[in-house]
Amino acid sequence: MTAIQARFQLDYGDFKLDVDLQLPGAGITVLFGPSGSGKTTLLRCIAGLQRAPQGLLEIDGSIWQDSERGLFLPTHKRSLGYVFQEANLFPHLTVLDNLHYGLKRIKHNSGKVKLEQTLDLLGIGHLMQRMPGHLSGGERQRVAIARALALNPEVLLMDEPLASLDFKRKQEILPFLSRLHQQLDIPVLYVTHSQQEVAQLADHLVIMDEGRVLATGALAETLSRIDLPLAQDREAATVWSCRIAEHEPDYHLTRVAFSGGSLSLPMVDAEAGTPLRVQICARDVSIALEAPISTSILNVLPATITGIADGHSGQNVVQLQVGNQPLLAHITSKSALLLDLQTGMPVYAQIKGTSILN
Repeated sequence: MTAIQARFQLDYGDFKLDVDLQLPGAGITVLFGPSGSGKTTLLRCIAGLQRAPQGLLEIDGSIWQDSERGLFLPTHKRSLGYVFQEANLFPHLTVLDNLHYGLKRIKHNSGKVKLEQTLDLLGIGHLMQRMPGHLSGGERQRVAIARALALNPEVLLMDEPLASLDFKRKQEILPFLSRLHQQLDIPVLYVTHSQQEVAQLADHLVIMDEGRVLATGALAETLSRIDLPLAQDREAATVWSCRIAEHEPDYHLTRVAFSGGSLSLPMVDAEAGTPLRVQICARDVSIALEAPISTSILNVLPATITGIADGHSGQNVVQLQVGNQPLLAHITSKSALLLDLQTGMPVYAQIKGTSILN
């Protein structure tokens, strides 16, 4: 269900923002693109921190801006939570008092997100009496997210919340962010230029460049579009939604099932039936015309070629369909020529390696 309609136009001379988006009312929508693509500007327009001369913003049936009618709701009257790159906690207040400070902005706490639910969701219940100076960077950012959610917002805006964290702290907080799209029923708009965060967090993806939207849609379908620059990137990947089918402890492997087949992965520490995401890098996929008889690759899946694009420096991008799942493969142009690959051709996809994303 569409819950957010956002249409903005503004002109700074050297930068123009021109977007028209219909976004879902639940899950995490990731705004992705290089620095200067307009991601943060769009988020600030939604927050009312920046006023686009031409704009229309409707959130769950409520009009927050309509330039044609002269309507503009100021930020403090918009039901939103905003998480910045820095946590910006009050250093003289405990974690609990930081959360209560946010609650002073609302008359009651009877919205969609309860404070107790938030503490459990973000795993910070044991930090209530700590001072911000005694928290790790990941803990501070989780408290900042909790403070934003305590307002019971109709939408949560997150502007590169992991950008200031080192690798270890990012790995600490990502599992908590992953739970947002599973347990919250409010939309989250999340700005990043990290492909790892896209793969692990996004339900819906908006790709931006130079103030415009290049593509928007469900994560798996958008990532697999070969007409987009993202598919040509060395880090190009597709993401499949799977469930753990069984473990093979003797081999330290886990078999996961998806719509159309199964994959063998390095052992995952979770029970059978647990949903998870599998990221498959395009560079780790090869193509065979016939099922190999003897191979060390465990994941050999029947597939159909649905598209081929010329890449850069002798590389082709091949779009495949495996069951109901899209898949990308990066192969050399010479290989594509020798195999005479054509759209519609049945082939076998050999997946050499996968990364597990919770």
